[in-house]
Amino acid sequence: MNHLILGAGAAGISAARTILKEKLDDTVVMVSEDREVYSRCMLHRFISGERDAESLNFVNDGLLKNSRFRWIGGKTITRLDGAAKTVYAGDEKVASGDTVLIATGANSVSPPIGELRTAKNAFGLRHLSDARSITECAKKAEKIAVIGAGLVGLDAAYALLELGKKLSIVEMAETVLAINLDAHAALAYQRRFEEKGAAFYLGRKVVNTRSDGAGGITALELDSGTVVPCDMVIVAVGVRPATGFLAESGVKAERAVAVDDRLATNIPGIYAAGDVAGLSGIWPNAVKQGEVAGENMCGVDYVYEDRFAAKNTVNFFGLLSLSVGAVNPQEGDTVLIREDRFNYKKLILRDGAPAGLILQGNIAGSGFWQHLVKNKIRIDNRGKSPWKISYADFFGVENNGEYKWVV
Repeated sequence: MNHLILGAGAAGISAARTILKEKLDDTVVMVSEDREVYSRCMLHRFISGERDAESLNFVNDGLLKNSRFRWIGGKTITRLDGAAKTVYAGDEKVASGDTVLIATGANSVSPPIGELRTAKNAFGLRHLSDARSITECAKKAEKIAVIGAGLVGLDAAYALLELGKKLSIVEMAETVLAINLDAHAALAYQRRFEEKGAAFYLGRKVVNTRSDGAGGITALELDSGTVVPCDMVIVAVGVRPATGFLAESGVKAERAVAVDDRLATNIPGIYAAGDVAGLSGIWPNAVKQGEVAGENMCGVDYVYEDRFAAKNTVNFFGLLSLSVGAVNPQEGDTVLIREDRFNYKKLILRDGAPAGLILQGNIAGSGFWQHLVKNKIRIDNRGKSPWKISYADFFGVENNGEYKWVV
């Protein structure tokens, strides 16, 4: 059989590896707009000059040189014929497969405000091509505005600060990293960015842009009336699954491609994994989804069970944080906080079980807490402080001396 994979990201690469390992006589054809494999998590390091394109490549196991693997890069996919399992780039028929995996990821969202979508000096940060464009434009830019203070926006800001640029960061929320951390933990990062010269406009919206008349943005206008001068803009307000080419494919997709627990779409033999399926935005989950889809494409019945994705790590200026589950409590939750000069810990208990955890500074033991949060395991009945709970509290001993997991 020949398997067609659309996209060269974490999910697509994982699926290719799985298929070639599972079926020694099968072949894989991968089609992507990208001509290079790269880690999106490291794009900011390309901008800062810490890494080059080659060192962003996360494939080092010989996959790309496998005789049963063929990669067709540089193709902008415009249409998928779901019945024929054939993909097109414009009028060009690019490739077909007995099975298809849609792993095209997601694209940056740019709001329809002023010239944000059309300006030659406004960029998203999702692809290596974006990082290259930002790097080139930044050579002449000095005052750079970043719209969005989530992880992507701060990654870009951090890289540009490393290059000595003057940064203005606009964020609709009242805090930076509002999805990842609570206000207290986020403030620690805001202060570090400010110490390096970044200016924040929190709780503010961009309502218009000012132009130089030649396709470039010269300033952002905020809802407060403030005008933020800039000669370059990074837009980091979110992403949208890359499903545009599926309009006439027959594949069911609204915001994202609809899949079942085997990552199969509504068309037999066509699967989806990664951001395009809307299941998770974190790397380990995308890799796992690619593996599950790959197994099912080979006829192995494999269910995607672990969909937990509420985990984030943040690391700027040497300060490391990790959050799992909820970062802010609901009514009725119990909140426990421990803090010293170097560390901040916050635990949210809901019905006796951990619903969320933030560790800042020392994040040791986070795997244990992730298991408790993910499985909603009660800890209020252990007869000790939640901070003193460990794996040992959940093991018992059988009559034959064997250890067993006791919840």
